Amino acid sequence: MSPDRLDPTAAFAELGRINLAENDLEAVLSRVADLARRTVPGADEVSVTMVRGSVAETAAYTGHLALTLDEWQYQRGSGPCLEAATAQATVSVPDFAGETRWPEWAQHAVATGARSSLSVGLPIEEQIDGALNLYGVTDAAFDDDAVVLAQTFAGYAAVALANANLYGVTARLARQLQTAMAGRAVIEQAKGIVMGRRRCTADEAFQVLTKISQDSNRKLRDVATALVAKAGGGDDR
Repeated sequence: MSPDRLDPTAAFAELGRINLAENDLEAVLSRVADLARRTVPGADEVSVTMVRGSVAETAAYTGHLALTLDEWQYQRGSGPCLEAATAQATVSVPDFAGETRWPEWAQHAVATGARSSLSVGLPIEEQIDGALNLYGVTDAAFDDDAVVLAQTFAGYAAVALANANLYGVTARLARQLQTAMAGRAVIEQAKGIVMGRRRCTADEAFQVLTKISQDSNRKLRDVATALVAKAGGGDDR
């Protein structure tokens, strides 16, 4: 095993140790691509395809060769990485020179220095299909053992990506809740200021703030924040 290669067990463990508080989904995808390149024998370059609806893109890649071969497929709407992503299947192209399913793409791949590929379906998010794409610079770079290992790796990677997505969603909801609570608190403060100045009820104070918001075309929270900041003055606006 070369110094750059990882034992599969170590790679799987590393996927499980990714700190989700310090890595967003994009960073996790990049880590998945790098670990796959170092783990699966025959993988000289690796990329991750994301397909949302009819739009495909490469979310992570370890080298320009992988990106070039991916984008050629996206431009023409067909190829092994797209099939693997949309069908959530494993698609092997052991010899580009003899490939008949996507002959033009295979010819382009040979011209760029690639000779074989392996794409494994990789679920990324509920509305996003994905594929882990491995490219080799030799014919038949991926034997049966490599295929099984790539599929197993994709399974571990899918768990890491699901956790990253869930963490991201949870963190986003938490931030939204904090923002909403902060907004509510400042509105209540502003209501109190208006009530004190105008000797009115809470409902009447809220109506005053709402009218200012409408008349000035500003968010109610922004109106309240400005009023609280100027609480030492006499202008309700």
